[in-house]
Amino acid sequence: MYEQRWVVVEVVTDDIQAEILRGLLVSQGIEAIISKEGAGHALGLTIGMLGESQILVPSGSKDHALQVLEDYRQGLFEDESSEENEADDNDSEENL
Repeated sequence: MYEQRWVVVEVVTDDIQAEILRGLLVSQGIEAIISKEGAGHALGLTIGMLGESQILVPSGSKDHALQVLEDYRQGLFEDESSEENEADDNDSEENL
């Protein structure tokens, strides 16, 4: 039986950031998991190596995942509706 090999594409020290990045990858059709050092997780550590969370993807998806993460860092996933809401808010403030 073929066992899938997982590779690390990102390491973060913030659990929320890890969940955001995992969700982003999943939304782009890339299977992703978060791995955290067992002792760090059990003790609730959030600093140093014991506080790190690794985002892993199947080895065959590594290049696509790295591109998605790079696009995210460049702001290519910005929510256009939030920009429209900001413009509407600015228009409302001017009318006051």
